[in-house]
Amino acid sequence: MPLYEHVFISRQDLSSAQAEGLVEHFSTVLADNGGKVVENEYWGVKTMAYKINKNRKGHYAFLKTDAPAAAVQEMERLMGLHEDVMRILTIKVDKHSEGVSVQMQKRDEREDRGDRGDRGGFGGERRERPSFGGDRGDRPDRGADRGDRPSFGAPRR
Repeated sequence: MPLYEHVFISRQDLSSAQAEGLVEHFSTVLADNGGKVVENEYWGVKTMAYKINKNRKGHYAFLKTDAPAAAVQEMERLMGLHEDVMRILTIKVDKHSEGVSVQMQKRDEREDRGDRGDRGGFGGERRERPSFGGDRGDRPDRGADRGDRPSFGAPRR
């Protein structure tokens, strides 16, 4: 059977037990239609980048499944009808990754990003920038003495 990964966001005003109950509910929907949940993770309440249905936060849940396409379609249909589910993302994968997801790993356990010197720019070194402040001696029209131009508010000759 094909392998899928699902992430769904439920409303922030649910309790943690209710949010985890949604995971169990949708797991039974898959099981009733011939699929199975290989692993599930409850990521907790997270702040979203933008409001969804007037909510700034949501309960995130992650499922790794082994199910036929019809079972996944039925689960997505029921998630779309459920009033507590705000967003759904389903991805078909070739194989499930081992261990916990990146969201559940601590920052120090994640892979090191390595040296960022190859990102362009100044190559990690700061160069001296030319100074444009001060007397503006490089442009005579911007000097302090503007004898040929009147200042603002002064009457013209």
